[in-house]
Amino acid sequence: MKVFLYYSGKAKDIHANAMAADYIKRVSHYASAQMTEVSKIDPWIKHPTAKKILFDPAGRSIDSNAFADLFGKAEMLGHDLVFVIGGHAGLPDAWRGRADLLISLSALTMPHELARAVVAEQIYRAFTMLRGHPYPR
Repeated sequence: MKVFLYYSGKAKDIHANAMAADYIKRVSHYASAQMTEVSKIDPWIKHPTAKKILFDPAGRSIDSNAFADLFGKAEMLGHDLVFVIGGHAGLPDAWRGRADLLISLSALTMPHELARAVVAEQIYRAFTMLRGHPYPR
């Protein structure tokens, strides 16, 4: 299983980006993980068999346990997971219809760099929850 976190737009806040990068590095203890700007690639074409999850204000609200369940199911089925976070202009409308799941990160508006750090932390938290690691307590 591999985890891909794609984001739109250049990271302007180096501290938030460093925090997200640190969590992705921690994830590598459990699975192959990478965080990349999605500028000229279409993650749906690049990862045709992966489960594609788009963060969108119109998406479902889920808690950390449900988020961890996504990882447990993907590991059991041997699926890669692709997460996509939009920038200030969002993401192409066509991508919403092609996503396997739309998740709302929060009803609050936040900088996209911070959203990236939150998602990266939740990815790490999901793996630690599944492995019984003390981190999420």
